[in-house]
Amino acid sequence: MKLRDTQINRLSERVLERLTAAGLIALKTERGKVLDAIRGAVAADVKGEEDLEREAERLLEQTLRSMGGGAGIDRHKMLKMIKDRLAKEKGVVL
Repeated sequence: MKLRDTQINRLSERVLERLTAAGLIALKTERGKVLDAIRGAVAADVKGEEDLEREAERLLEQTLRSMGGGAGIDRHKMLKMIKDRLAKEKGVVL
């Protein structure tokens, strides 16, 4: 999933607001530090998913080449299958 920095910031702020409003967390440090930690976690997750996507695309290309071009194969469906398998193997939640 492609997220811009502004979207990650907005998402992080909402997560923090909702967790504190629901009483699920109590801040023991500055709000800014907690917000930075949430931003870092979200950004790392986005980067992991992007890396997984690139690896799945690379594997798809290798597979199609080994099949002689893969005429008649639904590339989108096959990419999703490869990505799902890689995510399961690596323990990544999509």
